[in-house]
Amino acid sequence: MTASLVAKDIAGGYAHRVLFDHLDLTVAPGDVVGVVGANGAGKSTLLRILAGDLAPLEGSITRAPADAFVGWLPQEHDRVPGETVAQYVARRTGCAAATQAMDAAAAALGDGAAAGAADPADVYAAALDHWLATGAADLDDRLPAVLSDLGLRTDDVAAETALMTSLSGGQAARVGLAALLCSRFDVVLLDEPTNDLDLDGLARLEEVVGSMRAGVVLVSHDREFLARSVTRVLELDLAQHTNTVFGGGYESYLEEREVARRHKREEYEEFAEKKADLVARARTQREWSSQGVRNAMRKAPDNDKIRRKAASESSEKQAQKVRQMESRIARLDEVEEPRKEWVLEFTIGSAPRSSSVVATLNNAVVRQGDFVLGPVSLQVNAGERIGVTGPNGAGKSTLLRLLLGTIAPDDGTAQLGTNVAIGEIDQTRGQFAGPQRLADRFEELVPDYSTAEVRTLLAKFGLRADHVDRPVEDLSPGERTRAALALLQARGVNVLVLDEPTNHLDLPAIEQLESALDSFDGALLLVTHDRRMLDTVRIDRRWQVEDGQVTEL
Repeated sequence: MTASLVAKDIAGGYAHRVLFDHLDLTVAPGDVVGVVGANGAGKSTLLRILAGDLAPLEGSITRAPADAFVGWLPQEHDRVPGETVAQYVARRTGCAAATQAMDAAAAALGDGAAAGAADPADVYAAALDHWLATGAADLDDRLPAVLSDLGLRTDDVAAETALMTSLSGGQAARVGLAALLCSRFDVVLLDEPTNDLDLDGLARLEEVVGSMRAGVVLVSHDREFLARSVTRVLELDLAQHTNTVFGGGYESYLEEREVARRHKREEYEEFAEKKADLVARARTQREWSSQGVRNAMRKAPDNDKIRRKAASESSEKQAQKVRQMESRIARLDEVEEPRKEWVLEFTIGSAPRSSSVVATLNNAVVRQGDFVLGPVSLQVNAGERIGVTGPNGAGKSTLLRLLLGTIAPDDGTAQLGTNVAIGEIDQTRGQFAGPQRLADRFEELVPDYSTAEVRTLLAKFGLRADHVDRPVEDLSPGERTRAALALLQARGVNVLVLDEPTNHLDLPAIEQLESALDSFDGALLLVTHDRRMLDTVRIDRRWQVEDGQVTEL
């Protein structure tokens, strides 16, 4: 079905806070609209409104035709306990809901129509049409082949029996991609679809999005994915409280945005300079007028009516000039000063230099069930910057834990150097988990900081009073990532280990992280599938991890 989605003059947010308003967007077949903006700007809220999951505060959403099948694939940080792969895919594709609706309609056929209710036969016919449109009829037949094509072996991920909670992050991400491939949506809404995908998964996602006939609206912080996929960009600017649609792709958006921001700044500066000049001239005229009256009163004799009249006329002329100047000021078209958006600015705390050798592995082997890493022989030297790449499940995170001494090798040896001060952001942000308040957990990790210092530091990372008093487990993944970055600034480190640090960070924060890494002079171990970060961050060596083996590229 050829379908479109039209948002007209919508506002989104919550009763106490409007995130965006007067937003217009049309999504036609073949469109790929990328939604960008800082965390908290309302990107996920917009997708929920477009999906019909959340009512707009103002405006309207129209589907053409009215029964167009809009699919919303939100971020899911927590997997549903007991849910199998097949059940997950059925739910994400809308097939499960369509099946339930059809079964309910079938059951109602035998009960007859209640007074004033719709004809059960018509309800069932509509439910059946929707069930067929979702692809539910042959989903079970299509799913195994899709999973296999994505590299998920039936032995490891049996759709009917494998639980989602038993999968690794990479496997779960691929199952999410399988759900997209199995879907029959007329309009697709994707929220952070690149999270946890490896380079091959990203390439497959780009291929899927690029070949879709349906219109697509997606939220992503992966700059390379945006550059390769989107045809338009919708920017939600939280600081200016504006929303703007930019034609062309992501790179074109960056250029247009920079030009637009420069013009707005220049326009404001021109206005401010002109207003300041007029205000200064009015002030001068006012002073001249007052001075002239005082001089005339002081010099003129009491009975010199002619001179007093001349002074009065001169004073009136000066006052008239003042009024003219004030009128010119009032007629100026007011130009609002562009507000600066909050930007995460931080540095990575440094520690005294470690020993010349940071870590060594000598024929080290780690066995975890059927998976074997090694034997691996590696050495990390002080100040080296190493990029670690490889497919999901290849052993990258295991390699990092082995180097850091978090796990011991089953065979061979692993040794840390001396005076090694490690700063780490692991893939699960495990340092910030559990029921403790964020402020308490941070003070526990950095005992040298007072409560006031902890709150001040966290505020610099956008974690304010309503965040620091909440349990850590209630924070979003992005908020936990910012807490982990704050910890890096608070602690002095000479070895930095980052495992997928860009997951759940917004674009400005990613760029700030890259800037901080550029000035860090300790050893760096960076695991990332962010292709722009791999190109931007200075790397001395590259390790490729695949099937439990490590190769230097």
